[in-house]
Amino acid sequence: MVDAAREPAEAQGLQPAAAAQAQAADAAPSGPAAVGEAAGSDASVGSGEAVAERAAEKLDRPLPEGVRRRVVGLASDALGGLPPGELPQSLRQYVKFTPARRAKYAATALAAALESEPAFRVRIAERLRLGQPDLVKALESGSVPGAADPMDVAAAAYLVRSAGWSRLVAEAGEEAERAGAEGAAAEATRLVEKLQAELAELRSAARADLERQRAESEDVRREAESLRKKVRSLESDTRRAQAETRRLTAELEAARAQAATERGAAESEARRLRHRVGELETAAEQGRRSAREGRSVEDMRLRLLLDTVLQSAQGLQRELALPVSQIRPGDLVEAVVPGAASPHDVARRGLADDDPALLDQLLAIPQVHLVVDGYNVTKTGYPTLPLEQQRIRLLGGLAMLAQRTQAEVTCVFDGQDLDVPVIMAPPRGVRVRFSRTGETADELIRRLVRAEPQGRPVVVVSTDREVAEGVRKAGARPVASVLLLNRLARP
Repeated sequence: MVDAAREPAEAQGLQPAAAAQAQAADAAPSGPAAVGEAAGSDASVGSGEAVAERAAEKLDRPLPEGVRRRVVGLASDALGGLPPGELPQSLRQYVKFTPARRAKYAATALAAALESEPAFRVRIAERLRLGQPDLVKALESGSVPGAADPMDVAAAAYLVRSAGWSRLVAEAGEEAERAGAEGAAAEATRLVEKLQAELAELRSAARADLERQRAESEDVRREAESLRKKVRSLESDTRRAQAETRRLTAELEAARAQAATERGAAESEARRLRHRVGELETAAEQGRRSAREGRSVEDMRLRLLLDTVLQSAQGLQRELALPVSQIRPGDLVEAVVPGAASPHDVARRGLADDDPALLDQLLAIPQVHLVVDGYNVTKTGYPTLPLEQQRIRLLGGLAMLAQRTQAEVTCVFDGQDLDVPVIMAPPRGVRVRFSRTGETADELIRRLVRAEPQGRPVVVVSTDREVAEGVRKAGARPVASVLLLNRLARP
């Protein structure tokens, strides 16, 4: 039936009588013209009267719920086969729903459209005519099939609006109500009988339980009397046991208090002794470390100073070519001896600050220590290179300089901004150091200068004025970075 109802309405066309019924039921002014247009000829006087009678039929009460569900179901099945342009505006949003979903969610909209849109109801009736032609023909002929379901008959009559349709709808509603009332009465009778049987069973079970509970109550009473006697005996024993427990508890608490006092005193004394032992061990270790570090540092400084003095004296002796025991008047004249000249005496020779010969003279001083501010030199000479290439280029030149002059060379780089440790192999003859986190290269240079013994010649290469002033106060000779660059550029 559903498949037949979903055939396109345009292929079959509307029946003239159905169109005339729809127009007459709607009581529109253009009803007669529409009926004439659909039929294709003038309607007879008898047909017009029949249509008027069917149009005058009205329901004296709302559509019965069972009939309404059948009508909505038929409209929901046929809705998908109608062109969207022929649907009421309120139903177009439900076209893509399945029939079951339309019957569930669009029931109210379908019922309202069937009641207020005669043309839509006529199209649904035509779908019903295609699906159940025998039922529709029987209704139009004025006869009702005896084996048909009253709900189906009432739904078809409501849609087709055949003669006496309101009576069929009302009878179907009354039949449904009567069937519901009879079912409810039968269900109520069955429920009453069931409840009466259950009540009889409950009364019988209650009498049996009462007898059993009376017998059990007598047994419980006798047992309770026996238990009361035992309880009185146990209460007497319990009071004696409680008195003994209180006495033992008091003795135990006293013993615990005494033990806690003694343990606290012992722990306090032990902590004091451990603290004292720790202090003594710390003091002993600090004493040993101070003695060891002080002795090693002082020995190293004295040995280095002694070597410097000895080499200076030996150089002076070789320069003068005099026996050690001979003294000449010229030795008493104040002047700068070439072999014993300090870094500050070399400045009096009248050389330019960027003359490589000045650095050669400074490095010719015995036991001289050349300290280089690495990044200060590289960023003065070749700042466009990456930092790694700057370090490699500078350290290569310093290695060659150390090999030629035999001077002690230390190159210092700023390491406080390094993300990872620098992996490199320092060149032979050059000591490479990076400053620690939180320390600049300038501070490391000043610490290196202060670590040297008083009197040892130290030359610091840096154009930083603050570094130059600091090392000069410490006894070192500062020179500009361009001087070292010019010396390294010379073959």
